Amino acid sequence: MLTSEFFFNFGIFALASASLALIMSLLGQFVSSAFNKDIEKISPYECGFNPFDESQRYKFDVSFYLIGILFLVFDLEVSFLFPWAISLTWINFFGFYTMFIFLVTLTVAFVYEWFSGSLDWI
Repeated sequence: MLTSEFFFNFGIFALASASLALIMSLLGQFVSSAFNKDIEKISPYECGFNPFDESQRYKFDVSFYLIGILFLVFDLEVSFLFPWAISLTWINFFGFYTMFIFLVTLTVAFVYEWFSGSLDWI
């Protein structure tokens, strides 16, 4: 049940957070323009080297990102095993077989990724 007190508190919170965001944004613009007057700091390379070529001189392989995303997905899925292993003595057969189905699905997905060549570097 939503009362007028809820909407009042929500309005105060929204107004405070919006004003705080505006103040921080304006303060950041002011501080960055005040301290960014050094010519060496705004040069293209702070180390002193001029760029050798255009910025897109190398083609970057997308498979690096694919392998990184797959690692994160499988790593997060495996992290579900820790709470399951801790609560294994308290859960019934439904919880056990639910995790078993999850592990089978995870294994099938990993085998599919392996044989489809998604984990190859080159």
